[in-house]
Amino acid sequence: MVRPPLSTWDRERGRQLGRLLRAARGERSMVEVAAACGVSVDTLRKIETGRIPTPALFTVAAVAATLEISLDDLVDACQDSRPEGRASSSDLIA
Repeated sequence: MVRPPLSTWDRERGRQLGRLLRAARGERSMVEVAAACGVSVDTLRKIETGRIPTPALFTVAAVAATLEISLDDLVDACQDSRPEGRASSSDLIA
């Protein structure tokens, strides 16, 4: 199966997710948060910097739970920059 390339909007949404998680992490170290949610420091770093623009749902859920952020709030914040005509988060669930 060939994965279609990510659009500019998809990459920006990944960067936005990373910014939100980084801001929520605050003064906590990346090592502390990664250990608490069971992901590698490298994975958390890549998500926060937008180098993984489409991280796995369970990874995002684990990080969000550790940082006490609701997934709904993350989706809403990442969809704010959605271009007209793009599917909303509820349209993406098939």
